[in-house]
Amino acid sequence: MVVQNIPVRIDRRVRNECRALLDAGYGVTVICPKESPDEPDRHELDGIVVRSYQPPPATSGLVSYLVEFIVCWLRTARLSVRTARAEGFDILQACNPPDTYWLLGLLWKLRGKKFVYDQHDLCPEVYEARFGKRGALYRALLLLERATYATADRVVSPNPSYQEVALTRGRLPIGRTTVVMSSPDPELMKRGEPHPQLRGGREFLVCYIGIMGPQDGVDRLLDAVAHYVHVLGRKDTRFGLLGYGDSLDDLRAQCTRLGLDDWVTFTGRVDQAELGRWLSTADLGVTPDPPCEFNHRSTMNKTLEYMAHAVPVVATDLRETMRCAGPAAEYVPDGDPVVMAKTIATLLDDPRRRAQMGTAGRQRIETELAWGDQARRYVAMVGSLR
Repeated sequence: MVVQNIPVRIDRRVRNECRALLDAGYGVTVICPKESPDEPDRHELDGIVVRSYQPPPATSGLVSYLVEFIVCWLRTARLSVRTARAEGFDILQACNPPDTYWLLGLLWKLRGKKFVYDQHDLCPEVYEARFGKRGALYRALLLLERATYATADRVVSPNPSYQEVALTRGRLPIGRTTVVMSSPDPELMKRGEPHPQLRGGREFLVCYIGIMGPQDGVDRLLDAVAHYVHVLGRKDTRFGLLGYGDSLDDLRAQCTRLGLDDWVTFTGRVDQAELGRWLSTADLGVTPDPPCEFNHRSTMNKTLEYMAHAVPVVATDLRETMRCAGPAAEYVPDGDPVVMAKTIATLLDDPRRRAQMGTAGRQRIETELAWGDQARRYVAMVGSLR
């Protein structure tokens, strides 16, 4: 498996896929960036062989991004050769972003290997959501995506909306596509003992977890918190914002500018154990992603993780969010910050309603969205390529 944008240890979807393959008797090697400079080039993680490389320093700008993609691609290609010589492999799975590994897949297909495209993101839609335009780069991303679809022996989609893109824009027959949702494993992710100190002396705790980029709506959440605190006059809640991303520094500055430092805590990146402590204490989880084509088509990991911890959700009324969360969430039209603030206040004042929503979310994770069903579908797809 190839993962470029995140170390495998903190990529829950990839870890779950690897675990499913190991349980089915497969050997698995993951090529990914190092989490820290002192990480060994080759090590094992829960039975997974991890071959990692030092990524280029994080920068901004088009040229820097191109350099990063090229360097990561070359280092990944080198490690794929080492893997072929050492462990050997039959199938190469590339997890986007970016959509640049179709060429590596094609080269290995010439050596008799199969190529699987695990589409974590819709890169053209991500670009449009971040920059608010299309243009030449958008068209280039469409070409890269199309090349990846054309090269892949199988495409794995995280929800029906992504599968629809594969069938239409990718022009794939349905037999080459498989939906495998990024559902948490309910045995590994569930509510534990609360940690009251995380409330910071407040009565309630509201959490956001995940990436903090321009398309993730955390700025809207801060506007909602400002209305909650300064207009509704609520001083009873701590807001824990867990995660990192391109916009983190700007969001910290916005928080200070809005006079919210006494109510909002930014934790930065946290590990799974720390995330579990926060969500086991939380009274609400928020999915504030603004409406756009990318967000409408995406299933947000944070929403699924709130549900796994029986945390009721306040969310923008996005198509895939509504499909997966159902009665576990209250939906805010267009993610309006004022309505979001009022919805948070109403739910915090209604413990019975919150308990019903939390129970509904957990039940969906254990039944309709159960990872066991996703794992069986994924392993069957891999088996069809042998």
